[in-house]
Amino acid sequence: MIITCPNCNKQFKIDKSLIPDEGRDLQCGSCNHIWFYNIQEKNKEVLELKQEIISEDIESKAENREDKIEKKQQPEEIINTEIDNKKKEKNSEKQKNTISLKKTEKKGSKFFSYLIVFVISFVALIVLLDTLKTPLINVFPGLEIILFNLFETLQDIKLFIIDLI
Repeated sequence: MIITCPNCNKQFKIDKSLIPDEGRDLQCGSCNHIWFYNIQEKNKEVLELKQEIISEDIESKAENREDKIEKKQQPEEIINTEIDNKKKEKNSEKQKNTISLKKTEKKGSKFFSYLIVFVISFVALIVLLDTLKTPLINVFPGLEIILFNLFETLQDIKLFIIDLI
């Protein structure tokens, strides 16, 4: 069963067997408020109607309401068809706009995707060259000067970017 703290309105799920019929004190775990709680049983008596209802009155009222509803529905149907037509026009305009936007977004996002792939590949190549620098220099002796110049250039670019920031 769920019990609500009267002070902070926090709700707690408590086993019904923990609370005796005569009630007990409870303490809120959130605000430490203490209160007496007693299980209140709901009224289990069957509700009885004290007045008799005439079925003819109900049927006549129902028929009158149906007539009124039918009269109201005729203008509403015309309005609904007009609204539906306007919605269809707006949807077609939105679709045209979204198609043109998607085409421009695809071109822009494609460029940035290629740029990101290029940068990541370039960084991976530099890391690979730096890692395998000694074995590559042993195989290709003239490569030492090229790698040294490449690393110096990258250092200069890094310092340039730091100065810009």
